[in-house]
Amino acid sequence: MTQLDLHAAARALEAPMIAFLRDIVAIPSLSGQEERVVRRVAAEMERVGFDEVRIDGLGNVLGRIGDGPRVVAFDAHLDTVDVSDPAQWNCDPFTGKLEDGRVYGRGAVDQKAGMAGMVYAGKLMKDLGLLEGCQVWMVGSVMEEDCDGLCWHYILQERVLRPEVVVSTEPTGLTLTRGQRGRMEIRVTSHGVSCHGSAPERGVNAVYKLAPACAAIEALNERLGKDDFLGKGTCTVSLFQSLSPSLCAVPDKAELHIDRRLTAGETRDGALREVREALAAAGVEAEVWMLTYEVPAWTGLVYPMEKYYPTWLMPQDHPAVLAGVAAHEGVFGAPPVVSRWTFSTNGVAINGLHGVPCVGFGPGQEALAHAPNEYVPVDDVVRACAFYTAFPQSFLNSDRGAT
Repeated sequence: MTQLDLHAAARALEAPMIAFLRDIVAIPSLSGQEERVVRRVAAEMERVGFDEVRIDGLGNVLGRIGDGPRVVAFDAHLDTVDVSDPAQWNCDPFTGKLEDGRVYGRGAVDQKAGMAGMVYAGKLMKDLGLLEGCQVWMVGSVMEEDCDGLCWHYILQERVLRPEVVVSTEPTGLTLTRGQRGRMEIRVTSHGVSCHGSAPERGVNAVYKLAPACAAIEALNERLGKDDFLGKGTCTVSLFQSLSPSLCAVPDKAELHIDRRLTAGETRDGALREVREALAAAGVEAEVWMLTYEVPAWTGLVYPMEKYYPTWLMPQDHPAVLAGVAAHEGVFGAPPVVSRWTFSTNGVAINGLHGVPCVGFGPGQEALAHAPNEYVPVDDVVRACAFYTAFPQSFLNSDRGAT
């Protein structure tokens, strides 16, 4: 079978693949609450003939096909954000509704469609004998929405798996992505002195102390640098809150939260320094610090991680990128558009923290992630499945495939 035939082979599996997708979309799976969907994915991997299926200590599900020496992996996170206002949906977000060639529901595009395509790509690789010289691992990861990269930081740090390359199946609109901006979560805290609200002059209002920081961060955003491919570095205040003994008292503590996106060349220490300098110039006295994620996984494990997610970018001529281009050309007869993500993915740990080559190719549009009436086109899932089936051998066949 030629690569061009893989699209037809994937199309022949459309019915069970989309039925599986609808099943997992119908299972609510907020971060830290993924056990049901993890076990459903594990059952599907076993049903279609994976050689090994296991669940690691953090709760990620890992399925293997093949037993060759070269190791290729694919990733799809199984957790989703919540549904804040069901009234904005035209359907129940947890039914996996199929209509007019689309599957609707929370997590349909972000990113259970990638998982469905991966599982059935594994079946195709095994059925069609496309595993020579390699083993392929399909990873259904957890807690990405709460702490992107934590799942793969655990996998790589604890030596659960060490692949030569990882394909992220986050939505890309079927383009080939090779990087993204990084991000940080920064907290700024100001302290005051509380007193009764009837005589505010007796205290020091922490809100008033911190309020000028908002304008300072807004101005800092305008000064941040831009990369021609990844885009501009950004920062924005995403939360402002205060604490006081009561609503009749002057607050003695105020905090704001900064969402910082890091473009090429920007670093953790540099970003913290910029915030401190901007606040000092505005006359704001406050602590500037990084948050740490310390929330139990569904298994009960707490695996702390600082909320710093590095920028990452694969060179255009890297074997992983070239393999993605070759796989797309082989299956669809034309090269892919090569792009980048606007949002953040597990690539921040895979490549950003651990240096494992990573590229992306996923069904559905990035802009639909976290949106009401989220959906993925059925045809995108089929095409993604065909691409995933072709990728491992394209990577192995590259003259520069060894890393």
